[in-house]
Amino acid sequence: QVQLVESGGGLAQAGGSLRLSCAASGLTLGGYAMGWFRQAPGKEREFVATIARSSGTTYYADSVKGRFTISRDNAKNTVYLQMNNLKPEDTAVYYCAAGWSVLSREAYEYGYWGQGTQVTVSS
Repeated sequence: QVQLVESGGGLAQAGGSLRLSCAASGLTLGGYAMGWFRQAPGKEREFVATIARSSGTTYYADSVKGRFTISRDNAKNTVYLQMNNLKPEDTAVYYCAAGWSVLSREAYEYGYWGQGTQVTVSS
């Protein structure tokens, strides 16, 4: 059974940092492109960042570029999202996802999803 489990969410002040982790079981992350998405209350799920399977190439939403960094440790079967200089508009539930397409920002390209972790940024 495939499971993606996010952790590291919580409450942060504007300008602060959080590091999200996504641990996988039942699949080998090295065989998948990994992505982070987020969904704020009353809004649609939106793309945040993605990282290629083996090259380490990354792609970010404009809203987080320069502030967030996605990385992966295939040996630990874990993907990370380092979030710096957080803003109140970053408040959302953050989801990690595993997929097969290279550097896709489309949610339908990802076949496996975690349950999400809440990030709340206060002003």
